[in-house]
Amino acid sequence: MSQRVYRIGVIGAGVMGERMMNALRTHQTFRIAAISDVSAERAQEAAKLSGDVPWYTDHRELLEKEELDAVYLAVPPKFHHAIALDVLAHKKHFLCEKPLANSLEEAEEMLRAATEAGVVHAMNFPTYYQAIFPELKRRLDELGQIRRIDILTHFHQWPRPWQQTPWLSGREQGGFIREVLPHYTHLTYELFGDLEVIRSEVDYPADPEACETGVSAFLRLADGTPVTINGLAGIAHKEHLDYRIYGTEGTLSLQNWTNLFEGKDDEAVSPLEIPLIDRLSHLLDEFANAIEGREARLVTFETGVKVQKVLEDLLGNNR
Repeated sequence: MSQRVYRIGVIGAGVMGERMMNALRTHQTFRIAAISDVSAERAQEAAKLSGDVPWYTDHRELLEKEELDAVYLAVPPKFHHAIALDVLAHKKHFLCEKPLANSLEEAEEMLRAATEAGVVHAMNFPTYYQAIFPELKRRLDELGQIRRIDILTHFHQWPRPWQQTPWLSGREQGGFIREVLPHYTHLTYELFGDLEVIRSEVDYPADPEACETGVSAFLRLADGTPVTINGLAGIAHKEHLDYRIYGTEGTLSLQNWTNLFEGKDDEAVSPLEIPLIDRLSHLLDEFANAIEGREARLVTFETGVKVQKVLEDLLGNNR
């Protein structure tokens, strides 16, 4: 690890921004240099916790006034595109929350801008930076022929109790398709390659401004392997997420983000012991490796664009 410390600006001090700032405050390679949030109260509080660094309510002031090596963006997806173009015009290394943008066209323009800027660009997909991902990938060879992948996302309440922000309940940029399914779309790309939506049915409430309450979709991998998505919100059922891979010789099930189960023959799936690692610290390690020109495991904007296309195809013309 390099002895150099990189100055990073944080744009967005909400729930996700606070989680990343907690990791940045203890990371040996990065130092929070400035913070921007449209809420002066949130920006000021986060700045105080970060060592009384400068704070702004306009990200453009942060970019103009501060000497930064990198920027981390954690705002609602509707605003990713415009802010990203400003960041990349200043040629700053860029770490962005998912989804990459609020449309495929925006995502593609962000990728072009990042490529032209010649900077490191990366996204925060947590599962990829956990110990569970390499274990999941390693065990694929034990499954035999992959028959199908089922993705189940069931929510008693949406937005979830800890995510009560208005935009997450709105149709324009919220909903669990945009908020949760990017994780599983990305996981599928990393494990199996390209993914195509064959058909998708999205359920909406009567309120034309409200986000979806259900999705049923059928997709295929490049080799023809089927992938199904079963998503529901507002049901009498405890929140449950399951990414399940069925093979002729075994089954793998990633449940509720961090619990991996394995099944063989006619047995029920049983839990596997997977060590926990600090995923955000791992992500920041890889981000620093890339900035310094070393080999790095990062989810770049290229993959972000692929994920974005699947999201748009799932939503279709119903947005």
